[in-house]
Amino acid sequence: MSGLVLTGAQSFLVLPIIAEAESYEHAINSGASSAKNAVSVHGDAAHSHHRLVWTAISNVGLGVGFGLLMTAVLSFRSWVGWREGLFWGLGGYATFFFAPALGLPPELPGTTLTGLVPRQLWWLLAVTFTGVGLLLLILGSPGWVKVIGAALLPLPHLVGVPRPESYSAAAPEALTSVFFVHTAIVNAIFWLLLGAVSALCLHRVFRDSTPRT
Repeated sequence: MSGLVLTGAQSFLVLPIIAEAESYEHAINSGASSAKNAVSVHGDAAHSHHRLVWTAISNVGLGVGFGLLMTAVLSFRSWVGWREGLFWGLGGYATFFFAPALGLPPELPGTTLTGLVPRQLWWLLAVTFTGVGLLLLILGSPGWVKVIGAALLPLPHLVGVPRPESYSAAAPEALTSVFFVHTAIVNAIFWLLLGAVSALCLHRVFRDSTPRT
């Protein structure tokens, strides 16, 4: 469900921006003043349809994978409701999008970056330290464990994001900023819904497995 909702939100807020960025990239590569003059309407429509289909497939898989992870984490709690699910969804959002995006914001097509491997390693470091830090901060006992969790959160950013040796972008900076904001919105919708739905499903499983007297 969360994957389909994510796809719907992306189709309105993200995919049109990606298509516009690709038009800038195509215009630069072809030397034309407008990408729309170089590509047929039919080809554009077919490309958009294929992109939406594959986006939906990948988002459903993403929702299933993260849903299982969320359910596993929530299963350690004695009782969960949809409100607590929203809270844990917010934690997932902070872990897998917000914290990494502070250093490595999502990039539009037509953006050229070098030094990809160090940046990928930093992304993994940010996700790991943020996830572990939040878990220790929220669930840790005694208090010194919470202190360790809080200390882990800023460490990837103190280490610093590997800067690319060169950078170029076909899309204007204003479009890149809008893309970041819209991507942040759709990811927030995905994670909050994922947390709430996972909590409701887990609550139903526990309720159905409770012996009736």
